[in-house]
Amino acid sequence: MKNDKFDAFLKIAIKLNKLNIIPLLMESVGLEIVTNISWDSQDLDIHVPGDKKGWEIAPELNIYNWNAIATTMYSMGYKLIDLHEHEFSKNNLSVEFGVIDTLPSFAGIQLKDLEIHETNDAKYYMLNPKQYLLVYEASAKDSYRNDNNNHKDFIKIEYLKNLSKH
Repeated sequence: MKNDKFDAFLKIAIKLNKLNIIPLLMESVGLEIVTNISWDSQDLDIHVPGDKKGWEIAPELNIYNWNAIATTMYSMGYKLIDLHEHEFSKNNLSVEFGVIDTLPSFAGIQLKDLEIHETNDAKYYMLNPKQYLLVYEASAKDSYRNDNNNHKDFIKIEYLKNLSKH
């Protein structure tokens, strides 16, 4: 399955690797790669090292190496459109950065349990189906996300639960 967003992620991951950052591919694009099913991903969600407190601190401080990441994104032609969301845009592709270090408290996923993958010289972390289920179950508790995501997470949760039964 051809996935332009995954291709964009790999290009970004290669640049982040040069900054000694191994990013985690999150949300629908990652789930598309893991399941080989289109989930109609709207954007690209990338998690990188940062403060475990996440949103509790200033956006320019909660992602480590933020200035280097932003400079890298600018050099690739992306424009910062929302500092609070760490969101960039280029050619109708939205790329949002989150903090990988919040995974243990958010979804109970330990960072040591993440698997490193390598594709086209890009090193990155990818969740497995069980870990995706934990993330989507945690996300489903967020009423803001549900109201703005048309409850698509519940479809993914059902799929992942059925997958885990087999």
